[in-house]
Amino acid sequence: MIVDAHIHVWSPDVEHYPLAPGFEPSDLWLPSYTPDDHRTNTGRFGEAVAGINLIQMTWYGLDHSYILDLIGSDPELFTGTGIIPAVSDVSVGSPDRVMRDLAKGGIRAFRIRSRAAQPQWGQPDQWLNQDGYERMFATAAEDDLVLSFLAASEDLPEIGRMCERFPQTAVIIDHVGGVRMKEGAVAADDLQQLVDLADHPKVFVKFGPVHALSDEEAPFAGVAVLLRQVVKAFGADRCMWESDCGGPSKLDDPPTEVLAGVDLVRHADFLSAQDKAAILGTTARKLLWR
Repeated sequence: MIVDAHIHVWSPDVEHYPLAPGFEPSDLWLPSYTPDDHRTNTGRFGEAVAGINLIQMTWYGLDHSYILDLIGSDPELFTGTGIIPAVSDVSVGSPDRVMRDLAKGGIRAFRIRSRAAQPQWGQPDQWLNQDGYERMFATAAEDDLVLSFLAASEDLPEIGRMCERFPQTAVIIDHVGGVRMKEGAVAADDLQQLVDLADHPKVFVKFGPVHALSDEEAPFAGVAVLLRQVVKAFGADRCMWESDCGGPSKLDDPPTEVLAGVDLVRHADFLSAQDKAAILGTTARKLLWR
C-alpha cells in the first residue's frame, strides 16, 4: 500500500470551479493538475496507491468545493488538507467552526503557512501568538484533526512552543521542514531545528518532495542520508512519503522522478519492511483518514 501524503490538485473546469478573485490563469503552476494526471505520473506503481491527500490550492481561496467533491466521490482513496484564515481583518468565520464544518466533508488536516513562508501578524518570534491559531490547536486536539505546517527551519522552534502548550494536537511538518542537502551534505543547523521537534510525540514529518531535497538527479540515492536521519529522530511511524506532484518544484520526467522517490524508501537497507510500510502508507493512512 502506498499513500501519497501531499499532492496539489485543481481543475481545468474554471466554470464549475472558478479561480478566486485576484487570481489569473497565468498564476497557475500548470494549466491544471487532476487525479487523472496523477495516475499518469504514478503509472509505474499506480496499482499500489491506496490513498491520496489533496492540498487545497490558494487560487481557490476559501472555496474548497473541488477537493470536497473529489473526496465525496471516493472517501477511501481521497482525504484533504484545507486552508482557513486564523488571522484576518474581516469576519470570515471562527476557525474552529470552519474546521469542524470542513471535516464533515472529509478534510482532516489544515495547512498553516509559517512566518518565513508568508509574513504573519504578531510578534516576530512568536508569530503563532494569536487567538485564531490557539483555537486551531485546541480544535485539532478536541476533534482528532491535524495541523499541517509549511515552514522553514527558523519557524520550527515556535511550532515547538505551541506543541508544548497543546501536547494532544497532531502536527505535520511539510516538506521536511525546509531541510535540504547540498553537494551531498545535509544542512546541519536546519536538521537540528527539525530534530528538536521529535521530543513532541504528536509531531509527524512529510518526507519529500524527494526530487527537490538535493541538487541530485534521479535516482536521488544521496537523499537516503537525510531519510536515515529523519527516521532515526522521529521513527518510521511518524514519517510519511509525499510526492508534492502539482506543486511548484518542477519535475523534468514526472513518472521517473516520482517512482525514484518511492524507490528511495523501498530500497533503503537501513529500514525494516515494517518501517517502509509505515513511511509509504500506514503512517499517513492512520493520521489523515478517520
